[in-house]
Amino acid sequence: MLNQLTIAELSSKLNSGTVSSREAAQACLDQIERVDGRLNAFISHDPADLLAQADAADRFRQEQGGNQGRPLLGIPIAVKDVIAVRGHPLNCGSKILGSYVSPYDATVIEKLRSAGALLFGRVNMDEFAMGSSTENSAFGVSRNPWDLDRTPGGSSGGSAVAVAADECLAGLGSDTGGSVRQPAAFCGCVGLKPSYGRVSRYGLVAYASSLDQIGPLTKSVRDAALMLEVISGADSKDSTCVPREVPKFTEGLNGSIRGMRLGVPREYMVGGLDPQVADAVRAALSELEKQGAEITEISLPHTEYAVATYYIVATAEASANLARFDGIRYGLRVDGADPAELYSRTRGAGFGTEVKRRVILGTYVLSSGYYDAYYLRAQKVRTLIRKDFAEAFERVDAIVTPTTPTAAFRIGEKSDDPLQMYLSDIYTLSCNLAGICGVSVPCGFTTNPRLPIGLQLLGKPFGEETLLRIANAYEQATGWHAAKPELS
Repeated sequence: MLNQLTIAELSSKLNSGTVSSREAAQACLDQIERVDGRLNAFISHDPADLLAQADAADRFRQEQGGNQGRPLLGIPIAVKDVIAVRGHPLNCGSKILGSYVSPYDATVIEKLRSAGALLFGRVNMDEFAMGSSTENSAFGVSRNPWDLDRTPGGSSGGSAVAVAADECLAGLGSDTGGSVRQPAAFCGCVGLKPSYGRVSRYGLVAYASSLDQIGPLTKSVRDAALMLEVISGADSKDSTCVPREVPKFTEGLNGSIRGMRLGVPREYMVGGLDPQVADAVRAALSELEKQGAEITEISLPHTEYAVATYYIVATAEASANLARFDGIRYGLRVDGADPAELYSRTRGAGFGTEVKRRVILGTYVLSSGYYDAYYLRAQKVRTLIRKDFAEAFERVDAIVTPTTPTAAFRIGEKSDDPLQMYLSDIYTLSCNLAGICGVSVPCGFTTNPRLPIGLQLLGKPFGEETLLRIANAYEQATGWHAAKPELS
Protein backbone atom coordinates (compact mmCIF):
# COMPACT_ATOMS: atom_id res chain seq x y z
CA MET A 1 0.00 0.00 0.00
CA LEU A 2 1.34 3.40 -0.98
CA ASN A 3 0.63 5.01 2.40
CA GLN A 4 2.97 2.49 4.06
CA LEU A 5 5.99 3.58 2.05
CA THR A 6 8.73 5.94 3.16
CA ILE A 7 9.16 9.27 1.39
CA ALA A 8 12.20 7.89 -0.45
CA GLU A 9 10.28 4.81 -1.62
CA LEU A 10 7.20 6.72 -2.78
CA SER A 11 9.31 9.39 -4.51
CA SER A 12 11.06 6.67 -6.50
CA LYS A 13 7.74 5.27 -7.68
CA LEU A 14 6.36 8.72 -8.51
CA ASN A 15 9.47 9.63 -10.46
CA SER A 16 9.31 6.39 -12.44
CA GLY A 17 5.67 7.04 -13.31
CA THR A 18 4.43 3.72 -11.89
CA VAL A 19 2.06 5.46 -9.45
CA SER A 20 0.47 8.90 -9.15
CA SER A 21 0.32 11.45 -6.37
CA ARG A 22 -3.47 11.14 -6.42
CA GLU A 23 -3.20 7.42 -5.72
CA ALA A 24 -0.85 8.08 -2.80
CA ALA A 25 -3.09 10.81 -1.40
CA GLN A 26 -6.15 8.59 -1.72
CA ALA A 27 -4.34 5.76 0.08
CA CYS A 28 -3.72 8.09 3.02
CA LEU A 29 -7.33 9.25 3.03
CA ASP A 30 -8.54 5.64 2.95
CA GLN A 31 -6.33 4.80 5.92
CA ILE A 32 -7.64 7.78 7.88
CA GLU A 33 -11.18 6.65 7.16
CA ARG A 34 -10.33 3.13 8.28
CA VAL A 35 -8.43 3.77 11.52
CA ASP A 36 -8.60 7.36 12.74
CA GLY A 37 -11.94 6.94 14.47
CA ARG A 38 -10.03 4.84 16.97
CA LEU A 39 -6.78 6.82 17.02
CA ASN A 40 -7.92 10.47 16.90
CA ALA A 41 -4.71 11.65 15.29
CA PHE A 42 -6.43 14.18 13.03
CA ILE A 43 -8.38 17.13 14.36
CA SER A 44 -9.49 17.96 10.83
CA HIS A 45 -8.58 17.33 7.22
CA ASP A 46 -9.94 18.32 3.81
CA PRO A 47 -9.95 15.39 1.33
CA ALA A 48 -10.97 17.56 -1.63
CA ASP A 49 -8.10 19.99 -1.01
CA LEU A 50 -5.57 17.15 -0.64
CA LEU A 51 -6.68 15.52 -3.89
CA ALA A 52 -6.56 18.87 -5.69
CA GLN A 53 -2.96 19.35 -4.51
CA ALA A 54 -2.15 15.81 -5.67
CA ASP A 55 -3.63 16.41 -9.11
CA ALA A 56 -1.58 19.61 -9.42
CA ALA A 57 1.58 17.67 -8.51
CA ASP A 58 0.78 15.02 -11.14
CA ARG A 59 0.25 17.68 -13.79
CA PHE A 60 3.51 19.38 -12.88
CA ARG A 61 5.46 16.13 -13.10
CA GLN A 62 3.87 15.27 -16.45
CA GLU A 63 4.33 18.71 -17.99
CA GLN A 64 7.88 19.22 -16.70
CA GLY A 65 9.05 15.66 -17.26
CA GLY A 66 9.93 15.06 -13.61
CA ASN A 67 10.01 16.77 -10.25
CA GLN A 68 12.46 19.49 -11.39
CA GLY A 69 14.36 19.53 -8.14
CA ARG A 70 11.27 19.47 -5.93
CA PRO A 71 12.20 16.56 -3.63
CA LEU A 72 8.81 16.25 -1.89
CA LEU A 73 6.62 16.59 -4.99
CA GLY A 74 3.38 14.73 -4.36
CA ILE A 75 4.25 13.56 -0.81
CA PRO A 76 1.38 13.85 1.75
CA ILE A 77 2.58 15.46 4.99
CA ALA A 78 0.47 16.16 8.08
CA VAL A 79 0.95 19.30 10.20
CA LYS A 80 0.78 19.72 13.97
CA ASP A 81 -1.97 22.12 15.00
CA VAL A 82 0.54 24.69 16.27
CA ILE A 83 2.07 25.57 12.87
CA ALA A 84 0.35 28.15 10.66
CA VAL A 85 -0.95 27.01 7.25
CA ARG A 86 -2.75 29.66 5.21
CA GLY A 87 -6.49 29.02 5.02
CA HIS A 88 -6.37 26.17 7.54
CA PRO A 89 -7.69 26.18 11.13
CA LEU A 90 -5.09 27.00 13.81
CA ASN A 91 -6.31 25.94 17.25
CA CYS A 92 -3.18 24.73 19.09
CA GLY A 93 -5.32 21.97 20.59
CA SER A 94 -7.23 24.63 22.55
CA LYS A 95 -10.73 26.07 22.88
CA ILE A 96 -9.44 29.61 23.20
CA LEU A 97 -8.68 30.10 19.50
CA GLY A 98 -12.23 29.12 18.55
CA SER A 99 -12.74 29.08 14.77
CA TYR A 100 -9.52 30.98 14.02
CA VAL A 101 -8.10 30.36 10.52
CA SER A 102 -4.49 31.23 9.74
CA PRO A 103 -4.08 34.09 7.23
CA TYR A 104 -0.48 33.15 6.38
CA ASP A 105 1.98 30.29 6.02
CA ALA A 106 4.75 29.54 8.48
CA THR A 107 8.20 29.66 6.88
CA VAL A 108 8.53 25.86 7.11
CA ILE A 109 5.21 25.54 5.27
CA GLU A 110 6.43 27.88 2.52
CA LYS A 111 9.53 25.70 2.18
CA LEU A 112 7.51 22.49 2.05
CA ARG A 113 5.21 23.98 -0.59
CA SER A 114 8.25 24.99 -2.68
CA ALA A 115 9.50 21.41 -2.39
CA GLY A 116 6.16 20.13 -3.74
CA ALA A 117 4.74 18.60 -0.55
CA LEU A 118 1.01 17.95 -0.20
CA LEU A 119 0.05 19.63 3.08
CA PHE A 120 -3.07 18.29 4.70
CA GLY A 121 -4.81 17.98 8.01
CA ARG A 122 -4.38 19.42 11.45
CA VAL A 123 -3.06 16.73 13.78
CA ASN A 124 -3.77 16.55 17.48
CA MET A 125 -1.51 17.80 20.26
CA ASP A 126 -1.37 18.74 23.91
CA GLU A 127 -2.89 22.20 24.26
CA PHE A 128 -0.31 24.85 23.29
CA ALA A 129 2.28 22.04 23.24
CA MET A 130 2.12 21.70 27.02
CA GLY A 131 2.10 18.01 27.84
CA SER A 132 3.72 14.62 27.38
CA SER A 133 0.74 12.46 26.46
CA THR A 134 -1.67 14.33 24.11
CA GLU A 135 -4.26 14.01 26.87
CA ASN A 136 -4.41 17.80 27.30
CA SER A 137 -6.22 18.49 24.03
CA ALA A 138 -9.57 20.21 23.65
CA PHE A 139 -10.16 17.76 20.77
CA GLY A 140 -9.91 14.57 22.79
CA VAL A 141 -7.16 12.06 23.54
CA SER A 142 -5.04 10.54 20.79
CA ARG A 143 -4.28 6.82 21.15
CA ASN A 144 -1.10 4.87 20.53
CA PRO A 145 -1.51 2.61 17.47
CA TRP A 146 0.51 -0.14 19.18
CA ASP A 147 -1.91 -0.25 22.13
CA LEU A 148 -5.09 1.83 22.08
CA ASP A 149 -5.16 2.01 25.87
CA ARG A 150 -1.83 3.85 25.94
CA THR A 151 -0.76 7.38 25.13
CA PRO A 152 1.27 8.23 22.02
CA GLY A 153 3.34 10.71 24.01
CA GLY A 154 3.25 14.44 23.50
CA SER A 155 2.96 17.12 22.74
CA SER A 156 3.30 16.09 19.07
CA GLY A 157 1.33 12.91 19.71
CA GLY A 158 -1.02 13.33 16.76
CA SER A 159 1.92 13.67 14.36
CA ALA A 160 3.56 10.52 15.70
CA VAL A 161 0.30 8.54 15.54
CA ALA A 162 -0.41 9.66 11.98
CA VAL A 163 3.07 8.59 10.83
CA ALA A 164 3.14 5.29 12.75
CA ALA A 165 -0.36 4.35 11.56
CA ASP A 166 0.49 5.19 7.91
CA GLU A 167 -2.11 7.96 7.68
CA CYS A 168 0.52 10.16 6.03
CA LEU A 169 4.08 9.79 4.77
CA ALA A 170 5.57 12.17 7.34
CA GLY A 171 4.54 14.78 9.88
CA LEU A 172 5.71 18.10 11.27
CA GLY A 173 5.90 18.59 15.00
CA SER A 174 7.43 21.01 17.47
CA ASP A 175 9.89 20.15 20.24
CA THR A 176 10.22 22.35 23.34
CA GLY A 177 11.38 19.70 25.81
CA GLY A 178 11.10 16.47 23.86
CA SER A 179 7.77 16.89 22.11
CA VAL A 180 9.01 15.37 18.83
CA ARG A 181 11.40 12.75 20.22
CA GLN A 182 9.26 11.35 23.05
CA PRO A 183 6.16 10.58 20.93
CA ALA A 184 8.44 9.19 18.21
CA ALA A 185 9.85 6.78 20.80
CA PHE A 186 6.40 5.80 22.08
CA CYS A 187 5.02 5.20 18.58
CA GLY A 188 8.04 3.57 16.92
CA CYS A 189 9.02 6.22 14.39
CA VAL A 190 11.92 8.66 13.88
CA GLY A 191 11.74 12.08 15.51
CA LEU A 192 14.32 14.80 14.90
CA LYS A 193 14.82 17.95 16.99
CA PRO A 194 17.14 20.31 15.07
CA SER A 195 19.63 22.63 16.74
CA TYR A 196 18.15 25.89 17.97
CA GLY A 197 18.40 28.31 15.06
CA ARG A 198 18.57 25.65 12.34
CA VAL A 199 14.86 25.96 11.42
CA SER A 200 12.76 29.12 11.37
CA ARG A 201 10.13 29.45 14.09
CA TYR A 202 8.12 32.05 12.14
CA GLY A 203 4.54 30.80 12.08
CA LEU A 204 5.02 28.45 15.03
CA VAL A 205 2.71 29.54 17.86
CA ALA A 206 5.17 30.09 20.69
CA TYR A 207 5.21 28.10 23.92
CA ALA A 208 8.74 28.89 25.15
CA SER A 209 10.61 30.93 22.55
CA SER A 210 14.16 30.10 23.66
CA LEU A 211 13.40 26.36 23.58
CA ASP A 212 10.94 25.75 20.71
CA GLN A 213 12.08 24.09 17.48
CA ILE A 214 10.09 22.61 14.58
CA GLY A 215 11.14 19.10 13.57
CA PRO A 216 10.00 16.17 11.40
CA LEU A 217 8.51 12.83 12.40
CA THR A 218 9.18 10.19 9.76
CA LYS A 219 9.34 6.48 8.98
CA SER A 220 13.10 6.44 8.41
CA VAL A 221 16.24 8.43 9.14
CA ARG A 222 16.69 9.15 5.42
CA ASP A 223 13.24 10.75 5.33
CA ALA A 224 14.10 12.86 8.39
CA ALA A 225 17.32 14.02 6.70
CA LEU A 226 15.41 14.97 3.55
CA MET A 227 12.77 16.87 5.52
CA LEU A 228 15.48 18.72 7.44
CA GLU A 229 17.18 19.74 4.18
CA VAL A 230 13.91 21.26 3.00
CA ILE A 231 12.83 23.15 6.13
CA SER A 232 16.25 24.46 7.27
CA GLY A 233 17.85 27.77 6.42
CA ALA A 234 18.01 31.44 7.29
CA ASP A 235 14.82 33.48 7.57
CA SER A 236 14.61 37.26 7.86
CA LYS A 237 11.30 36.83 9.71
CA ASP A 238 13.00 35.01 12.59
CA SER A 239 16.02 36.76 14.09
CA THR A 240 16.98 33.59 16.01
CA CYS A 241 17.31 31.57 12.80
CA VAL A 242 21.04 31.29 12.09
CA PRO A 243 22.15 32.29 8.57
CA ARG A 244 24.39 29.36 7.72
CA GLU A 245 24.58 27.04 4.74
CA VAL A 246 22.29 24.02 4.86
CA PRO A 247 24.23 20.78 4.28
CA LYS A 248 22.97 18.02 2.01
CA PHE A 249 22.08 15.81 4.95
CA THR A 250 20.97 12.89 2.76
CA GLU A 251 24.36 12.70 1.00
CA GLY A 252 26.23 12.03 4.24
CA LEU A 253 24.07 9.19 5.49
CA ASN A 254 25.97 6.19 4.18
CA GLY A 255 29.40 7.00 5.52
CA SER A 256 31.13 4.76 8.02
CA ILE A 257 30.86 5.41 11.74
CA ARG A 258 34.12 3.55 12.43
CA GLY A 259 36.24 5.50 14.87
CA MET A 260 33.42 7.78 16.00
CA ARG A 261 33.39 8.37 19.73
CA LEU A 262 30.02 7.93 21.42
CA GLY A 263 29.43 8.99 25.01
CA VAL A 264 27.00 7.38 27.47
CA PRO A 265 26.12 9.69 30.39
CA ARG A 266 26.36 7.85 33.70
CA GLU A 267 23.57 10.08 35.06
CA TYR A 268 21.06 8.68 32.53
CA MET A 269 21.45 4.92 33.10
CA VAL A 270 20.22 5.02 36.70
CA GLY A 271 17.15 4.35 38.85
CA GLY A 272 13.76 5.00 37.27
CA LEU A 273 14.86 3.52 33.95
CA ASP A 274 12.74 0.53 32.95
CA PRO A 275 14.94 -2.61 32.75
CA GLN A 276 13.62 -3.50 29.28
CA VAL A 277 14.45 0.00 28.02
CA ALA A 278 17.93 -0.25 29.56
CA ASP A 279 18.51 -3.63 27.90
CA ALA A 280 17.42 -2.30 24.49
CA VAL A 281 19.77 0.68 24.80
CA ARG A 282 22.69 -1.56 25.82
CA ALA A 283 21.98 -3.80 22.83
CA ALA A 284 22.00 -0.72 20.59
CA LEU A 285 25.35 0.35 22.03
CA SER A 286 26.73 -3.12 21.27
CA GLU A 287 25.54 -2.81 17.66
CA LEU A 288 27.16 0.61 17.30
CA GLU A 289 30.37 -0.77 18.78
CA LYS A 290 30.24 -3.66 16.31
CA GLN A 291 30.21 -1.09 13.53
CA GLY A 292 33.43 0.43 14.82
CA ALA A 293 32.22 3.18 17.12
CA GLU A 294 34.09 3.74 20.37
CA ILE A 295 31.81 3.76 23.42
CA THR A 296 32.90 5.71 26.48
CA GLU A 297 31.23 6.76 29.72
CA ILE A 298 30.85 10.50 30.22
CA SER A 299 29.32 12.74 32.87
CA LEU A 300 26.73 15.49 32.56
CA PRO A 301 26.86 16.52 36.22
CA HIS A 302 24.01 19.03 36.24
CA THR A 303 21.47 16.57 34.83
CA GLU A 304 19.68 16.31 38.17
CA TYR A 305 18.68 19.99 37.94
CA ALA A 306 17.38 19.83 34.36
CA VAL A 307 13.71 19.14 35.08
CA ALA A 308 13.42 21.93 37.65
CA THR A 309 15.33 24.35 35.42
CA TYR A 310 13.20 23.53 32.40
CA TYR A 311 9.89 23.98 34.20
CA ILE A 312 10.94 27.41 35.45
CA VAL A 313 12.32 28.70 32.14
CA ALA A 314 9.56 27.18 29.98
CA THR A 315 6.66 28.28 32.14
CA ALA A 316 8.04 31.81 32.53
CA GLU A 317 8.23 32.16 28.74
CA ALA A 318 4.79 30.57 28.36
CA SER A 319 3.30 33.09 30.78
CA ALA A 320 4.56 35.91 28.58
CA ASN A 321 3.71 34.29 25.24
CA LEU A 322 0.15 33.28 26.15
CA ALA A 323 -0.76 36.76 27.41
CA ARG A 324 -1.86 37.57 23.85
CA PHE A 325 -4.84 35.20 24.15
CA ASP A 326 -7.13 37.61 25.95
CA GLY A 327 -10.51 37.60 24.17
CA ILE A 328 -9.84 40.94 22.52
CA ARG A 329 -7.96 40.28 19.30
CA TYR A 330 -9.08 36.85 18.07
CA GLY A 331 -10.58 33.55 19.13
CA LEU A 332 -12.89 32.94 22.07
CA ARG A 333 -14.46 35.92 23.84
CA VAL A 334 -16.47 35.68 27.05
CA ASP A 335 -17.85 39.13 27.88
CA GLY A 336 -17.52 40.68 31.30
CA ALA A 337 -18.46 43.89 33.08
CA ASP A 338 -14.98 45.36 32.53
CA PRO A 339 -11.76 44.37 30.71
CA ALA A 340 -10.34 42.54 33.72
CA GLU A 341 -13.46 40.37 34.00
CA LEU A 342 -13.47 39.77 30.23
CA TYR A 343 -9.84 38.58 30.38
CA SER A 344 -10.51 36.37 33.38
CA ARG A 345 -13.65 34.76 31.97
CA THR A 346 -12.16 34.24 28.52
CA ARG A 347 -8.94 32.68 29.75
CA GLY A 348 -10.78 30.67 32.39
CA ALA A 349 -13.11 29.16 29.80
CA GLY A 350 -10.57 28.88 26.99
CA PHE A 351 -7.50 27.37 28.65
CA GLY A 352 -7.32 23.82 29.97
CA THR A 353 -6.01 22.75 33.36
CA GLU A 354 -2.39 22.10 32.34
CA VAL A 355 -2.05 25.40 30.48
CA LYS A 356 -3.46 27.27 33.48
CA ARG A 357 -1.05 25.45 35.77
CA ARG A 358 1.97 26.43 33.67
CA VAL A 359 0.87 30.03 33.15
CA ILE A 360 0.32 30.48 36.90
CA LEU A 361 3.69 28.89 37.70
CA GLY A 362 5.43 31.04 35.08
CA THR A 363 3.80 34.22 36.32
CA TYR A 364 4.83 33.36 39.88
CA VAL A 365 8.53 32.81 39.07
CA LEU A 366 8.62 36.12 37.18
CA SER A 367 6.86 38.09 39.91
CA SER A 368 8.48 40.71 42.10
CA GLY A 369 10.44 39.13 44.92
CA TYR A 370 10.73 35.72 43.23
CA TYR A 371 12.48 36.57 39.94
CA ASP A 372 16.01 36.29 41.37
CA ALA A 373 15.24 33.23 43.47
CA TYR A 374 13.74 31.23 40.62
CA TYR A 375 14.00 32.56 37.06
CA LEU A 376 17.44 34.15 37.31
CA ARG A 377 18.84 31.13 39.13
CA ALA A 378 17.32 28.77 36.54
CA GLN A 379 19.02 30.70 33.75
CA LYS A 380 22.36 30.32 35.54
CA VAL A 381 21.83 26.57 35.88
CA ARG A 382 20.85 26.42 32.21
CA THR A 383 24.27 27.88 31.39
CA LEU A 384 25.90 25.14 33.46
CA ILE A 385 23.90 22.46 31.61
CA ARG A 386 24.98 23.93 28.28
CA LYS A 387 28.59 23.92 29.53
CA ASP A 388 28.28 20.24 30.51
CA PHE A 389 27.39 19.36 26.93
CA ALA A 390 30.09 21.59 25.45
CA GLU A 391 32.74 19.86 27.57
CA ALA A 392 31.37 16.41 26.71
CA PHE A 393 31.50 17.17 22.99
CA GLU A 394 35.21 17.94 23.32
CA ARG A 395 35.63 14.21 24.07
CA VAL A 396 32.89 12.58 21.96
CA ASP A 397 31.20 13.03 18.58
CA ALA A 398 27.71 12.22 19.87
CA ILE A 399 25.92 11.16 23.04
CA VAL A 400 23.71 8.06 23.28
CA THR A 401 20.86 7.76 25.80
CA PRO A 402 17.39 6.29 26.16
CA THR A 403 14.75 8.63 24.73
CA THR A 404 12.33 7.92 27.57
CA PRO A 405 12.61 6.12 30.92
CA THR A 406 9.71 3.78 30.02
CA ALA A 407 7.69 2.71 27.03
CA ALA A 408 4.25 4.26 26.48
CA PHE A 409 2.19 4.51 29.66
CA ARG A 410 -1.55 4.00 29.99
CA ILE A 411 -3.99 6.82 29.26
CA GLY A 412 -4.91 8.40 32.59
CA GLU A 413 -2.01 6.76 34.43
CA LYS A 414 -0.20 10.03 35.18
CA SER A 415 -2.96 12.59 34.68
CA ASP A 416 -3.38 13.25 38.39
CA ASP A 417 0.34 13.50 39.13
CA PRO A 418 1.93 16.36 37.16
CA LEU A 419 5.42 15.66 38.52
CA GLN A 420 5.40 12.07 37.27
CA MET A 421 4.18 13.34 33.90
CA TYR A 422 6.97 15.92 33.77
CA LEU A 423 9.56 13.21 34.51
CA SER A 424 8.56 11.47 31.26
CA ASP A 425 10.76 14.06 29.52
CA ILE A 426 13.74 13.68 31.85
CA TYR A 427 16.08 12.47 29.07
CA THR A 428 14.94 14.87 26.36
CA LEU A 429 14.60 18.35 27.84
CA SER A 430 18.32 19.02 28.47
CA CYS A 431 18.76 19.04 24.69
CA ASN A 432 16.44 22.05 24.43
CA LEU A 433 18.04 23.85 27.35
CA ALA A 434 21.43 23.47 25.67
CA GLY A 435 20.20 24.29 22.15
CA ILE A 436 21.77 21.16 20.64
CA CYS A 437 20.28 18.64 18.19
CA GLY A 438 18.73 15.28 19.00
CA VAL A 439 17.05 12.38 17.27
CA SER A 440 15.07 9.38 18.48
CA VAL A 441 15.14 6.15 16.48
CA PRO A 442 13.39 2.83 17.21
CA CYS A 443 15.67 0.35 19.01
CA GLY A 444 13.41 -2.53 20.04
CA PHE A 445 10.25 -3.48 21.88
CA THR A 446 9.11 -4.35 25.37
CA THR A 447 7.32 -7.65 25.92
CA ASN A 448 3.86 -8.15 27.40
CA PRO A 449 2.75 -5.80 25.98
CA ARG A 450 4.83 -5.23 22.84
CA LEU A 451 5.61 -1.50 22.79
CA PRO A 452 8.29 0.47 20.91
CA ILE A 453 11.47 1.68 22.62
CA GLY A 454 13.41 4.73 21.46
CA LEU A 455 17.17 5.34 21.33
CA GLN A 456 18.20 8.99 21.59
CA LEU A 457 21.30 10.42 19.92
CA LEU A 458 22.43 13.94 20.88
CA GLY A 459 24.81 16.01 18.78
CA LYS A 460 26.76 19.24 18.88
CA PRO A 461 25.00 22.47 17.89
CA PHE A 462 24.51 22.23 14.12
CA GLY A 463 25.93 18.70 14.20
CA GLU A 464 22.96 17.08 12.48
CA GLU A 465 25.13 15.56 9.72
CA THR A 466 27.06 13.41 12.18
CA LEU A 467 23.96 12.61 14.19
CA LEU A 468 21.99 11.44 11.15
CA ARG A 469 24.89 9.32 9.87
CA ILE A 470 25.06 7.44 13.17
CA ALA A 471 21.27 7.06 13.33
CA ASN A 472 21.11 5.79 9.76
CA ALA A 473 23.91 3.28 10.32
CA TYR A 474 22.10 1.88 13.33
CA GLU A 475 18.72 1.84 11.57
CA GLN A 476 20.04 0.00 8.52
CA ALA A 477 21.76 -2.62 10.67
CA THR A 478 18.69 -3.38 12.79
CA GLY A 479 15.50 -2.63 10.87
CA TRP A 480 13.39 -1.84 13.94
CA HIS A 481 11.88 1.11 12.06
CA ALA A 482 10.17 -1.19 9.56
CA ALA A 483 7.87 -2.79 12.16
CA LYS A 484 4.18 -1.83 11.86
CA PRO A 485 1.39 -1.83 14.47
CA GLU A 486 -1.46 -4.21 13.81
CA LEU A 487 -4.59 -2.14 13.20
CA SER A 488 -7.30 -4.53 12.11
